[in-house]
Amino acid sequence: MSTLELKTVGDIIGCFRVPAYQRGYRWGEEEVKLLLVDIWKNGDQQYCLQPVVVKRQAGQLDNEFELIDGQQRLTTLYLIFLYMQNENLQNFNLPFSITYETRLHNTNYLTTLDPAQKDQNIDFFHIYRAYQCIKEWFDAHGNRRQYVANRFYGYLYEQVKVIWYEADHDIDSTTLFTRLNVGRIPLTNAELVKALLLARRILQPDDYRQIEIASQWDLIERDLHDEGFWAFLSNRPGQEFPTRIEFIFNIMAGIGQTKDRFYTFFYFKNELDQKSVREVWRRILELYYLLKDWYEDRDLYHKVGYLIATGKSLADLVNESKERTKSAFHCFLNNSIKEKLNLSEDNVRDLSYEKPDSCTRLLLLFNVETVRLLKNSSERYPFHAHKEQSWSLEHIHAQHTETLSKKEQWQEWLKQHLAGLDALKFDDQADENARKPLVKEIAESINEINQRSFSQLSKRIMGIFNATDTVDSIHSISNLALLSGEINSTLSNSVFQIKRLKVIALDRAGEYIPICTRRVFFKYYTNTSDQQVYLWSLQDRECYVNAMIELLKSYLNLNTNTEMQK
Repeated sequence: MSTLELKTVGDIIGCFRVPAYQRGYRWGEEEVKLLLVDIWKNGDQQYCLQPVVVKRQAGQLDNEFELIDGQQRLTTLYLIFLYMQNENLQNFNLPFSITYETRLHNTNYLTTLDPAQKDQNIDFFHIYRAYQCIKEWFDAHGNRRQYVANRFYGYLYEQVKVIWYEADHDIDSTTLFTRLNVGRIPLTNAELVKALLLARRILQPDDYRQIEIASQWDLIERDLHDEGFWAFLSNRPGQEFPTRIEFIFNIMAGIGQTKDRFYTFFYFKNELDQKSVREVWRRILELYYLLKDWYEDRDLYHKVGYLIATGKSLADLVNESKERTKSAFHCFLNNSIKEKLNLSEDNVRDLSYEKPDSCTRLLLLFNVETVRLLKNSSERYPFHAHKEQSWSLEHIHAQHTETLSKKEQWQEWLKQHLAGLDALKFDDQADENARKPLVKEIAESINEINQRSFSQLSKRIMGIFNATDTVDSIHSISNLALLSGEINSTLSNSVFQIKRLKVIALDRAGEYIPICTRRVFFKYYTNTSDQQVYLWSLQDRECYVNAMIELLKSYLNLNTNTEMQK
């Protein structure tokens, strides 16, 4: 069974063998000096170094270890001790030694540090330079060198610790070393906490308890790798958590903004110093089951999911749920969404592209609530699909082409709109008479298009697709919908009909299109049978905004002078 503990540097004893699969010592002056300065500046405060991973092998003496990870740190500490001994700054025997499985000359050089041999190989060079850096750092203190050495020596025995991880005999050393060092994948807080949980003894024997924890751990880890569950809980990519249960541990530890990489580990070590494994693991399970219940409850899934997606802390929501009944927690969520939105009905009608954050929060809630309130449906808003993409506000109908400045851009725009015009058949003969010659003219001039001819053609095309009542408020919320940035870039500068055809094609191809965006281009919100399917009229816009307000009215403020957020 792997064991884990905090060990002061002065308590590290024995012989550490660096195996053949590792490279030699490679720390430069920057790393060595940083270690010295950090220890010195930390003073009388507790200071923890990165883990040292070792393994005892069958047949070895008690204090003989294979050094799997931590060679650079341990070698530097050894050189610090060696310097103090060589300079008679402390009277002591070196607490540990380092040997090399295949580079025996390195073992000898660690004791001699002969400057004449420092350039014989790269290992000698780095070892010698590290020792000289240590010497220069202490010497820089001048007459206070002895005082600094005394204090520094005391820190190594009282304040400076390493996370001592002794791997189980059955673990393959090379595999573990490769995982820890290829791409520098470190030991995670989760792995360290797991070692704490499985190393403690609460029953005699406790094999059953350890097997149970290991089995439940695997179940939680499997569920957290479900992308739907993960996206519901977090806005961070799952790749940031090689062991995803660490996300739950961080919530329990209240990790906040701390820069201490092992804060969560130290939290659980302190907890396990005071409480039993059974009690600590029970609390972990309670939090996991709470989050799982939220995920499986349709209303909680959508409300909590929306708040998380818009920046609310999951840890805060967990804390708020502890002292509330289920109905009171629902009320709290509703109020939190209302505060997050911070809009009145008048604010919604006045909302524009100039306030992108408010627009995005409103449109996201419109989509989430639309799905949540679907009757007789098991459909859920796909937060995982939403978070996989970068979202932006899309103009439902564009009226300007000023951003197009290259011939290939003009040609592409004309090709798209030519296809849209070709598909149209107007009932009004005057409109039809205007359409046919325009189609012919575009086809004839597209290869030789220039800025002047494109400007003239685009205005005539816009004239056909613009209803007389749609020329104003292009940036109004009534003309905005949510789309992924990638899809948006393919639709920008196009009129409603062209975007409609593209959205239909993308939807058929399986691209994720938010439900309300689909409904916009399918004219779902327009309350009339006499609608022009190729136009986004003032009536369409009014119906669209009214649908938003009606669906979200419980989350809107009273019509007072509410100050909108950006």
